[in-house]
Amino acid sequence: MDELTVEWIAAEKPEETIQEIMNRYGQEVLQLVYSYVENKAIAEDLTQEIFIKCYRSLHTFKGQAQLKTWLWRIAINHCKDFLKSWYNRSVISTDDFSVADSVKKETVEQSVIQKDEDEMLAFAVMKLPIKYREVILLYYYEELVIKEISAILEVKENTVKTRLRKAKALLKESLEE
Repeated sequence: MDELTVEWIAAEKPEETIQEIMNRYGQEVLQLVYSYVENKAIAEDLTQEIFIKCYRSLHTFKGQAQLKTWLWRIAINHCKDFLKSWYNRSVISTDDFSVADSVKKETVEQSVIQKDEDEMLAFAVMKLPIKYREVILLYYYEELVIKEISAILEVKENTVKTRLRKAKALLKESLEE
């Protein structure tokens, strides 16, 4: 079973259900959160808070959207709330880590070149304004379709397309420099 269904969720104990959701989507949620806050420690804390919120709201999941879409909506709203919070505006943190993973290639030289390119791309993506960064990550990294991104971000499909086009242009401009 690829997607957890309403029936499966209802049949399981909440603790088992949330464990399965965390196993399936934990790393992806962490990466999504990091794309908003750009801080590893804060991203880990917010991800834990998101899964607690998900656990408490599990009974409200009615299957009108896919579970992943429902979870992404919770995560994005939580991140946006955090970014508007007093804590985020008042507390300064110096924690940072590289987003790019090394890609295994046949030679060490190719691996080093690929890693450098990946880091440049990841750096460029992370420098985009949030409204462009989120569509790039959801479209390319999460491989969601425009309609799903529209539902997650609660904007029109044409807005997603426009943001995606603008984000690509900004990335191209940034990477050409």
